[in-house]
Amino acid sequence: MTHSPLPPRGVTPLARREARLAWGLLAPTLISVALVVVIPLLAIFWISFKPIGLADLRPPAPILRESLRGSGDSLRIEYRLRNSSQDKVIENVVITDTLPTDLTVTGDLPAGCALTGRDLRCAFDQLEGGYNERLRIPVAATDEDAAEEAAEGSEPQVSGEADSILTNFEFSTENFARIFDSDEFIAVMGVTLFYTVFGTIGALGVGLFAALLLNKSFKGQGILRGLYLFPYVAPVIAVAFSWLILFDPFSGSANALLIRMGVTEGAINFFGERPLALIMVTVFEIWRYFPLSFLFILARMQSIDTDMYEAADMDGASPFQKFWYLSLPQLLGILSVLFLLRFIWTFNKFDDIFLLTGGNAGTRTLTVNVYEQAFAISNIGAGAAVAVVIFLCLLSFSVFFFRFMSREEGL
Repeated sequence: MTHSPLPPRGVTPLARREARLAWGLLAPTLISVALVVVIPLLAIFWISFKPIGLADLRPPAPILRESLRGSGDSLRIEYRLRNSSQDKVIENVVITDTLPTDLTVTGDLPAGCALTGRDLRCAFDQLEGGYNERLRIPVAATDEDAAEEAAEGSEPQVSGEADSILTNFEFSTENFARIFDSDEFIAVMGVTLFYTVFGTIGALGVGLFAALLLNKSFKGQGILRGLYLFPYVAPVIAVAFSWLILFDPFSGSANALLIRMGVTEGAINFFGERPLALIMVTVFEIWRYFPLSFLFILARMQSIDTDMYEAADMDGASPFQKFWYLSLPQLLGILSVLFLLRFIWTFNKFDDIFLLTGGNAGTRTLTVNVYEQAFAISNIGAGAAVAVVIFLCLLSFSVFFFRFMSREEGL
């Protein structure tokens, strides 16, 4: 007896309606993500391939100012016309204005200008970069005070066409060549990796140690947990300046204590000497962000079944053996997630280093380099190129991390 195969199951109208409803509910979220994340990211990639400075963010435009100058026979209307850009050309520039009724033109008009009734029109084929000229029109007035007031109240119109480097389709790899050809890039990358790797591992290690200390119930445990959270919840500008005052080479308590104890003969400039400054900002990173690791690790440790610890006690296991063979395997999942998050956040960290050292004394990371390129030397394109490098580094790390974790977990 043979059985005919069942016909393929199609998508029912109900399933299609549910799919449309699901996409409709997700649409606000997708649009928000696109506006907040995707569009700025695409803008950074776009700008990174353009040699753009701060002055180029505003497209070239003709700028016009009108004033009534002189008196009597030397009375004149002056139009000050200039190009806002020093190197970009503005084409098809047209000025239009209506002269006050109290004024009468008494001389020749500037080249390119024509008067129809009281309507003035001046046309120019192009304004070269840095163009700055005054157009003078001799006039006579029946009442100079009224004419001056009318001239100041009028609003001449000016228009022109200019190519904006920000929006055109001309691209260049000049920014990336400038970054990678610099000898400083390797040093900045090394500083970034040192700060990120040791800052991340240190924050996880101190957080794990703190969680082990507070995993047992004792008197004052809640107060101690609250104190542990202080570095993370305190304003970064407050704790950064507290550290600067504490380790100040002239009036800091740390130097005074070290000198009094005979550890050093003179003051130490903790945030101004290489490589001590880099070590100090890394220690600050560990101290400030270990509470986050502490919270997550402690929550995971308190959810572990205590039966296996009791069995280990009966077998005579030492505290280290219980930690290594029982606790640590249970914590690998949360530790791996924390390592990923802290690595990304530390790699992107800017405010801590900028407040402590400003990127000096060998503490310039890639994020500080973005700020210096974009704002200190007004090269927005180079700053965007460094930001793209940061994004690609983090993307490569994330892909490697997830593939490694998948292989370890047998997924």
